[in-house]
Amino acid sequence: MSLFRKKSIDVLLKETGAKGVSLKKELGAFDLTMLGIGAIIGTGIFVLTGVAAS
Repeated sequence: MSLFRKKSIDVLLKETGAKGVSLKKELGAFDLTMLGIGAIIGTGIFVLTGVAAS
């Protein structure tokens, strides 16, 4: 079994056997809040390291 083995999309769709079934695309208020907080913290980390480096 190869670590980097690839399958085509057609083969994957045939293996699942599901036609027209997809995941539900939904973000709630908590998800969006956590995404915003993560973006703010991530930006702050890069800004502070840039200021410290200069």
